[in-house]
Amino acid sequence: MEIPPGPEPAIAVDDLSMTYRVPLRDAGLIAAARAVVRRQYRDVNAVQNVSFQITAGQVVGFLGRNGAGKTTTMKILAGILHPTGGRVRVLGHTPWRRHHQYLREIALIRGSQPIGDAPELTVLDSFRYQQVLYRIAESEFRNNLAELSALLDLDSILQRQVRALSLGERMRAGLALALVYRPKVLFLDEPTIGLDTSAAKAVRTFIAEYSAQTGATVLLTSHSMADVESLCPRLILVDGGAIAFDGRRDELRSVFAPTKLIRVTVTADDSDLTRYGDVLQREGNQWLLRVDRAAAPATTARILAGFEVADLSVEEPSLDSVMDQAYQRLRRTKSAVS
Repeated sequence: MEIPPGPEPAIAVDDLSMTYRVPLRDAGLIAAARAVVRRQYRDVNAVQNVSFQITAGQVVGFLGRNGAGKTTTMKILAGILHPTGGRVRVLGHTPWRRHHQYLREIALIRGSQPIGDAPELTVLDSFRYQQVLYRIAESEFRNNLAELSALLDLDSILQRQVRALSLGERMRAGLALALVYRPKVLFLDEPTIGLDTSAAKAVRTFIAEYSAQTGATVLLTSHSMADVESLCPRLILVDGGAIAFDGRRDELRSVFAPTKLIRVTVTADDSDLTRYGDVLQREGNQWLLRVDRAAAPATTARILAGFEVADLSVEEPSLDSVMDQAYQRLRRTKSAVS
């Protein structure tokens, strides 16, 4: 996919590839000794010919199974890794050149390591270090810190050491630390991992508000479909290092889960709805049926005409279910090709 002329998108990826050389050896002492003088390798294609564009202000989910190439791609976009092929532009910069101006405009936030490697510092010390590192003027720093502290409820932990924080507190502090210099692009890698329901919801709300207020572009990878459902209208699905889907969230359902759910409560105990769809659940007079998406209107009409119905609703399958069906289909396709 060639990057078209005109205003450059916030993120433009063209034919990106990343191949690792991995050392190989057999088990045992003899094999270990032999590997010292004659080491063998194999190539692992972590990312293969990936192309996509993200316009400024979009919040995009970057999804896939473990080992699909998500984190590798994120690290390339953040300038941590140098790819083996392809072209990448983020805010007009080539990420792996790591120009100072570029690093001032992006943030990589990892839920597994939200606030850096200095646990002996207080949270406020960490912010002050960030101020020096990114050359933030004192007035701007104070204003940004005050706003972030209010939004993320940080006042009570600013004087505490990082090592003494709970996971939820570390995540909130890490988010604020990454945003105190107001980056224009956020790369979020599992931002709510390990958080309880309340803390995860607070983080999602903050990310949405930050993007809406500042126009920041967000690329998010997460195994939590609650993150994806609440934040990402557009989804990019990668599998085996290549893009398997790129489009709106509702389109993903149409492509990989072309079904709907009919939840119906009938009044008669002896009602039999088995012929109207796949029965996923039945509890007394309550039925949950799965039907083809195109057949849902006609099926609901037949049920309403044939039974005394106390309640009926037509639902989309959960995003967790859709992703599971997507992975299963991709696995079957890959097996058939091989």
